[in-house]
Amino acid sequence: MAATFPSQSHQIVVIGGGAAGLAVASRLLRLNNRLDVAVIEPAEFHYYQPGWTLVGGGVFADTSTRRAMRGLMPMGATWIQDAVSAIEPEHHQVVLADGATVGYDHLIVCPGIICDWGAIDGLEASLGQNGVCSNYRYDMAPYTWECIQGYQGGNAVFTAAPMPFKCPGAPQKILYLAADHFQRKGQSADLHYYLATPVIFGVPPFARALEKVADRYGVNRHYQHQLVAVDGPARRATFEATAGDGQKTRVEQAFDLLHVTPPQRAPDFIRQSPLANAAGFVDVDKFSLRHVKYPNIYALGDVAATPNSKTAGAVRQQAPVVVKNLLAQMRGKEPTHRYDGYGTCPLTTANGKVMLAEFVYDGVVTPTFPLDPYVERRSMWWLKTSLLPFLYWEIMLRGYEINLPHHRARNYPEPA
Repeated sequence: MAATFPSQSHQIVVIGGGAAGLAVASRLLRLNNRLDVAVIEPAEFHYYQPGWTLVGGGVFADTSTRRAMRGLMPMGATWIQDAVSAIEPEHHQVVLADGATVGYDHLIVCPGIICDWGAIDGLEASLGQNGVCSNYRYDMAPYTWECIQGYQGGNAVFTAAPMPFKCPGAPQKILYLAADHFQRKGQSADLHYYLATPVIFGVPPFARALEKVADRYGVNRHYQHQLVAVDGPARRATFEATAGDGQKTRVEQAFDLLHVTPPQRAPDFIRQSPLANAAGFVDVDKFSLRHVKYPNIYALGDVAATPNSKTAGAVRQQAPVVVKNLLAQMRGKEPTHRYDGYGTCPLTTANGKVMLAEFVYDGVVTPTFPLDPYVERRSMWWLKTSLLPFLYWEIMLRGYEINLPHHRARNYPEPA
């Protein structure tokens, strides 16, 4: 494609006004308010997505997880309220949905990933009725709580999609919140957890701890089962089961309540761009977060092709690395700051209890606090419901660096 003269140009262009985009843009301008930073983001509202599980569990109001984008956009940034249709790295420009182009000296790519609801036959038509719910949509999370409250027994089915997807612990969190609610009401429940992976959690010691939680609630686990179809009126879900020899079969499951985690992927303008790897994610060095081919491009957050858990906790550690490396590069120096793969997942195991999972690349457990990480704690519930939302809205998105060191050296007995 021939280069066109950009409609506007900026020193630094950030694609995305989610957690990663706002954290990076705010941090850049907090360190140097003379920078010319533009943020491309079409949405009117910004959402605290980690709170949607708590909405579905009856703990948070949905409105507490939403704020106007205008009030969060960093002072001094140019807000381009439009969607991106293409990235042309050879021409150092981004194409907007209206056909205009935005030139850049440096590009930071963090539009997040999208839920592919249409990949599951019948799901879009079934959501929000007949007991079919999902915490992966702002407008659907309240219906999850409605379904849990209205449950009168029968099969309560919870699904986890193939990796990668946002917050791999989220499907279990709502499962345990529901199970705890049923127990408190004295209700018996046939609980089923269908997951596409062969393990309940990707970090082995936490997987063993979570198996015990699932046993406590009597959860039936169905590994390597991927949801492929939903018939809401008939209240039947169809799964594709993969046997050890790779053979695939279809399995039907009747449900009275069905909570769905949809498959997720990078946006089309990323997948179809020269920035993407074979899986469709932005191909960056996993330590520097700089693109492997285009040195003036960085990516972070869910869209980056880094082998870490896709959580807000990961963004909290990635954003300072991108900012420091980009500013060093702009001064003519080689980027030397490294992201170690940190991710955190506050695993809600009951209303009032959380197991705080923290780990880096290769599944190395790295607790922040000097406490046994495999224990469910009320103090971590407070962290999940009170401290983390405050840190998100008022610290991370405002461009402050949250320096909470995590430690590899702490040794605690791993669950048997």
